[in-house]
Amino acid sequence: MKRTGTSTSTSTSTGTGTSTGTGTSTGTGTGTGTGTGTGTGKIATIALTALAPISWGSTYAVTTEFLPPDRPLFTGLMRALPAGLALLALARVLPRGAWWWKSAVLGALNIGAFFPLLFLAAYRLPGGLAAVFGSVGPLFAVGLAALVLGERVTVRKVLTAIAAAFGVSLVVLKATAGLDLIGVLAALAGTASMSTGTIMTKRWGRPDGVGPLAMTGWQLAWGGLLIAPLAFLVEGAPPALDGRNIAGYLYLALVNTAVAYWLWFRGIGRLSASQATFLGPMSPIAAAVIGWAALGQALTPVQLAGMTIAFGATLAGQLAPQRAPGVTTVVASSETFSSASKNGRKFSMDLSK
Repeated sequence: MKRTGTSTSTSTSTGTGTSTGTGTSTGTGTGTGTGTGTGTGKIATIALTALAPISWGSTYAVTTEFLPPDRPLFTGLMRALPAGLALLALARVLPRGAWWWKSAVLGALNIGAFFPLLFLAAYRLPGGLAAVFGSVGPLFAVGLAALVLGERVTVRKVLTAIAAAFGVSLVVLKATAGLDLIGVLAALAGTASMSTGTIMTKRWGRPDGVGPLAMTGWQLAWGGLLIAPLAFLVEGAPPALDGRNIAGYLYLALVNTAVAYWLWFRGIGRLSASQATFLGPMSPIAAAVIGWAALGQALTPVQLAGMTIAFGATLAGQLAPQRAPGVTTVVASSETFSSASKNGRKFSMDLSK
């Protein structure tokens, strides 16, 4: 490559192309790059984010084996509020300005409304129907991402979302399952709430200098505060807890909620909205595997086929958007690179965020 002068501008390259700045450089080559591509870093992000729905898949086994029965709202409260307060203590950052109401809205969508609706649907819909309705989340997210984020709706995305829901239905649906109107509405409302929360989390991002740990703490704390009065009004005083119950609640609060939601919100900042929501089917898959391994539940050939389909749809949902051949588009993720104009025109990386 031959250079004249000094080049300081950014550039795009196509096949055998030219790059111009204050000087001139010529060269040949091809390149592709995008903020939603698949590289080692992107694969690691997807894998870490997937740990969140995998962890959520253990909720059913822990609830049935360790927790007092018929206390879904108290369980939601014990998942959200202690975890939120613990993360706030670690992050030591409170919202400022508009982020008080933004974090409250996100906390209501992702936690405060979602948890009660999730448990209500699970109690009223037998045979895994709640999980089936929950698996249509990617369809909600694809449509909402198009409206709010401008993400393109493609045939591949829609078919992948349908395949994911079909695969989950094979895993969890039983022939004896019956429909309950309240349960169906709760399941759909919960799915819409979580999907909307995911999209708005992506849309609003995070305030400058605030990492995903603090953002997760804000939302969990708000969600727990919203659930608390409802739990006491509907279920009354907290139940007496033994050591087994306490162990179960500690697991749900620390691993299943604090760590899992931190990984989830961290991933939302690095992945596209549709990529994040397509990881959702990992939850019922994990639940089925845990039921087989820990609770002695049998897995039928139909369930195994459903797991294969759902997992395949999850992988397909992670495929990066296709770019025109030979065009290089450099997109700096807001998670890792801050704006050059805000940093003396120098890139800065903060791996702690």
